[in-house]
Amino acid sequence: MPYPEVLVQPMRAELTRLGVLELRTAPEVDDAFDMDPDETTLLVINSVCGCAAGMARPAVAMALQHSVRPDTAVTVFAGQDLDATARAREYLAGLPPSSPFMALIKGGDVAFVIERRHIEGRSAVAIATDLVRAFDHYCGTESVAGDGPESPDSAAESPLSSSFKSLLH
Repeated sequence: MPYPEVLVQPMRAELTRLGVLELRTAPEVDDAFDMDPDETTLLVINSVCGCAAGMARPAVAMALQHSVRPDTAVTVFAGQDLDATARAREYLAGLPPSSPFMALIKGGDVAFVIERRHIEGRSAVAIATDLVRAFDHYCGTESVAGDGPESPDSAAESPLSSSFKSLLH
């Protein structure tokens, strides 16, 4: 049974006010994943949990202020948009269900993921840094998704870009 809409509406608004498009049906998810080879999309699987509120959504807000961003950002709400979330997870084949969760998709292929295990116990700034690195690597470049998605576990360490450092001060 889905969470009551009145409960999740403020959590939805945290992302939609940033311009993140809500996908509430399976066909909307299919449309979002039908993209050109160079197109990038950030998928956020939103959640009611504390790590979504304290770390994941704030990280998305910070990362989307970076000068390099995906072409689109979309979200489904786990525990609320059941069909949309299930369909989004079909596109994430081989990855265990996780919420909150973020994926950078390039040309329909998952290039970078941040699973719940990469969110819990970390700061929003650290998570935003991971997203910014992925944006810099995949958005507006010729880079393609490799044999499997990268994650904070596999991403190479690099210093913050100067444009992102300004967000932290």
